[in-house]
Amino acid sequence: MNPRHALIIAGEASGDRLGAELVCALSGAGDWRFWGAGGACLAAAGVELAFDLTAHAVVGLWEVVKHYPELRARFQRLLRLARDRQPDLVILVDYPGFNLRFAAALKQAVRSRSGPFLNWRPRIAYFVSPQLWAWHGSRVRQIARDVDLMLCIFPFEPAWYAARAPDLAVQFVGHPLVDRYGSASKAPGASGARPAPAGAGARTRPDPSAGHAVERVLMLPGSREREIDRHLPVLLPAAARLSARASIELEMVLPNERLAEMARARTPPGLRIRILTGGLESALARADIAIASSGTVTMECAFFGVPAVVIYRTSASTYWLGKRFIRVPYLAMPNLLAGERVYPELIQRAATPEAIAREAGALLDDTSRRQAIRQRLAGVIEALGPPGACQRAAQAIQSLFPGQAA
Repeated sequence: MNPRHALIIAGEASGDRLGAELVCALSGAGDWRFWGAGGACLAAAGVELAFDLTAHAVVGLWEVVKHYPELRARFQRLLRLARDRQPDLVILVDYPGFNLRFAAALKQAVRSRSGPFLNWRPRIAYFVSPQLWAWHGSRVRQIARDVDLMLCIFPFEPAWYAARAPDLAVQFVGHPLVDRYGSASKAPGASGARPAPAGAGARTRPDPSAGHAVERVLMLPGSREREIDRHLPVLLPAAARLSARASIELEMVLPNERLAEMARARTPPGLRIRILTGGLESALARADIAIASSGTVTMECAFFGVPAVVIYRTSASTYWLGKRFIRVPYLAMPNLLAGERVYPELIQRAATPEAIAREAGALLDDTSRRQAIRQRLAGVIEALGPPGACQRAAQAIQSLFPGQAA
């Protein structure tokens, strides 16, 4: 039997990695050929890329407006490719501002070409669910119309969809972090022991600072250029304040060398901070605390049992719109899953150098508080399900093609 063809779209670094993991799982479950748009991870997984969409990731209303012509050109190019090549499957990975519109446009194109001799009926799978429950619940109607399968990584999401779109196929597959880091070898701590993440084996990780005087602070300003622009002006002065402590080590991890060079160029002379490209899991394994941009990385902090101060700054217009539409009490996902403020959150004007340094210092000074946070995070990670998230996602996608041998 001829191989099936799948178009996959991932617009950000986190989605690129997740999409690559799903591609590997699907490749093991059947005969597939993949093409689309993404980044280095999808390319390494064997996906034929039309272009690198992750290099153009934008955040905030103004960034979308500023880059609209190029985003639209890439959108239209992918849509033409889909119409010309007619894939059996379309996998949309996160990136809802782009991907939800793509799903609607593709289904409209399919409907407009229906007829007795035009039998192209691509299945659309969305991985992972957009956070509609946080900001835009009305979009569930569009998803129910245009998406064939919604794959969720948080346990409460299927019930949310069932109450609003009961005919939509939704499956909780678990969180890929459990596979990604659960059996990985961790960097040794100062004592030589390898601390286990909160979600793997030992459910409460030892405090890396136990038995040594060094305080290790990890700074995670974000994965997009605009986040770096917004966060470094408050993170670097906060780092300068923290550096006055007697024995402290400061690290900053960025996902690629371009962003790392941006950070190095803006770091004032005399500020002792190591700026690294990649190596997030090793950095988390040796960190006492983190200062992290709100986003996927807060779940990685939680998985490794690292107490964190969560920050986020964006444009005034984006923040104003967010205040109008966001319907959840916290931005950090570990806080939402815990149902309480486990991680301090400093958002917009509250994210000042003084406040960041104060919250970080308070965590460093309170060993019992850090341990209590680790214990609470262990329960959060436990709820994410067992290993095998991408394998379960692949099986759910295969079920969209009943009666067809792989």
